[in-house]
Amino acid sequence: MLLVSTNYAPEHAGIGPYATQIAEHWADLGHETHVLAGMPHYPAWSLEPEYKGALQRTEQRAGVTVHRRAHTVPPRQTAVKRALFEGSILLHGAVAPPRMPKPDAVLAQMPSLAGGVLAARLAARWKVPYVPVVQDLMGAAAAQSGISGGDKAAAIAGRAEAYALKRATLVGVIHETFVERVVGMGVDPGRIRLVPNWSHVPKPTKPRGETRRHLGWSPGETVVLHSGNMGLKQGLEVLVGAARLDPKVRFVLMGDGSQRSALADLSADVPNLDIIPPAADGEFPDILAAADVLAVTQHAAVLDMSVPSKLTSYFQTGRPVVASVAAEGGTAQEVERSGAGVLVPPEDPEALLKAVRALAEDPEAADALGAAGPRHVAAHLSREAGLARIDALIDEALGGTRP
Repeated sequence: MLLVSTNYAPEHAGIGPYATQIAEHWADLGHETHVLAGMPHYPAWSLEPEYKGALQRTEQRAGVTVHRRAHTVPPRQTAVKRALFEGSILLHGAVAPPRMPKPDAVLAQMPSLAGGVLAARLAARWKVPYVPVVQDLMGAAAAQSGISGGDKAAAIAGRAEAYALKRATLVGVIHETFVERVVGMGVDPGRIRLVPNWSHVPKPTKPRGETRRHLGWSPGETVVLHSGNMGLKQGLEVLVGAARLDPKVRFVLMGDGSQRSALADLSADVPNLDIIPPAADGEFPDILAAADVLAVTQHAAVLDMSVPSKLTSYFQTGRPVVASVAAEGGTAQEVERSGAGVLVPPEDPEALLKAVRALAEDPEAADALGAAGPRHVAAHLSREAGLARIDALIDEALGGTRP
């Protein structure tokens, strides 16, 4: 098997953990598994120190052969810099493909446009099935995320996505809201399969009070935590605005991303907002569980291009979610489907703060919402179920019957 994914371990946020768990699952089953990946850089958009200066590197990780190729790493996102990033991945992957035996199938994790195109070309060269899994839609993302030069980038990205998707044996999408756009790119709806992401983190293990003491969060204060990428589409300014409205509520942004510096500048005079580094993998579930409310935010324009991977982690921890997102988007649908959170209008700090206060004033209701999350994970988002859907997708592409 060959998996093409720009993001891979040791990256611990975004699609990297999903790519890693798929490849390691295949290796555990006894399949010879190869990954064509970039150099670790996400979510900080900064190259990991041990990979600096490396043009190519081949590693063995948990039974998987990882072929890494160098690329640009833009610390600040613009349409031009993103194009250079994708172009460097495509160029290096094309001139230096992985040295490996002919695989039985090629799976690609998109949103990497370059990864999708590379995977399609490699599969065509080998004459084997090619299956992309759409995690984000880059054309829609460029149009909806507020990136500089987004309109022109959206047109170019849309053409590249269409190229990669129309050549697929089957196309996996992580949410049903993606289907209409994928069909609009020329993909036969009969070749589209729903393969939702799963919760890739374990359940919390430590008492909440112990973790809160370690983090310096007092027992009586309400803590609102956002975890994950700090990019343009998240619209995290809404949390800064909410923090300004009530100094008694502590807001915590945990993670990294292209907008971290800008958010630090914006919140410099807001003492009740903390920006902290990403948690170590072993601490991550306990820190999420120690918060009173978990926040997911998106710009109002973000509708059908992305469903944050953080949601599957949020649901696992048993804490209520406040989603500041467009009501008609896929993120809102997932929160409502889980029963684990409440929706508020996007880009509205007052509405977000009102929802947080309501949960703080009614702990029983907050706990009831939070308890729905693990139940939803157990019923629909387990790792076993998610990996089984990926296996079924590959089996069908190889000529098996549709499950």
